[in-house]
Amino acid sequence: MDEFIKKAGILVEALPYIQQISGKTIVIKYGGNAMINDELKQSVMEDITLLKYIGAQPIVVHGGGPDITAALKTYNVESRFINGLRYTDADTMAVAQMVLVGKTNKTIVSTLNAKGGKAIGLCGIDGGIIQCRKKTTVVDGVEQELGFVGDVVKVDTHVLKLISDDQFIPVIAPIGTDENGQSYNINADTVASSVAAALGAEKLMFLTDIEGVKDSDDNIIYEMRRKTALDMIDKGIISGGMIPKVQGCLDAIEAGVNRVHIIDGRVPHCILLEIFTDTGIGTMITE
Repeated sequence: MDEFIKKAGILVEALPYIQQISGKTIVIKYGGNAMINDELKQSVMEDITLLKYIGAQPIVVHGGGPDITAALKTYNVESRFINGLRYTDADTMAVAQMVLVGKTNKTIVSTLNAKGGKAIGLCGIDGGIIQCRKKTTVVDGVEQELGFVGDVVKVDTHVLKLISDDQFIPVIAPIGTDENGQSYNINADTVASSVAAALGAEKLMFLTDIEGVKDSDDNIIYEMRRKTALDMIDKGIISGGMIPKVQGCLDAIEAGVNRVHIIDGRVPHCILLEIFTDTGIGTMITE
């Protein structure tokens, strides 16, 4: 009986959070170890399906770097990187599009469907959802091209709203096109932030392989304001690889997303634990 009472208590604790997100859009950037480990993969898909059943409108944006790397090796296409960004020539772009849209995306869709969700796989090409331009980077003060790597210019939300307002879960691969119809590979974090901003999402959640943002004493900060995050970057408390993650969150907040979460995708049912418990498990950033 004690076990059942405990379960009832958990449901009661979740009730106000369920009420808050009912009918609201939640964009989930799915990546990291949660895409590789099968047990974690199953728990994430269960979380997303549950969100849909309780009235939220989850939208999934996924990466697929490891799948692309493996496929490039199979097809003997050499990878090279500039400033940590993969240079994408025509051959690499063909493989990336094939893998992201044809393999990774459909694997996620089929797994969600097996959990009882009704997922629809998309990429930015479909319905002109993601319009982009060629991305460049600066090396030693000189601007360099990255091949067929794109920056988001505009997100057309019409198709996403039609699908999400119905009973379906959109699953988006980060491929977009420019004004001439040329396809580009886009950073999945950037796509997730852009989609969340365009939809005015209630939440944007990044599944990562870190516990969250930490203070100078290495303690997780469970909730922080935008100004605090900027101060921590200035003081060097947030540094290295955490800076682009946090900066992406701040950009999404500035663009109108209400709450952005950095959570540990290595924890089973991380999405439910972050949304439906009082403390959460990662870092939530607000305005």
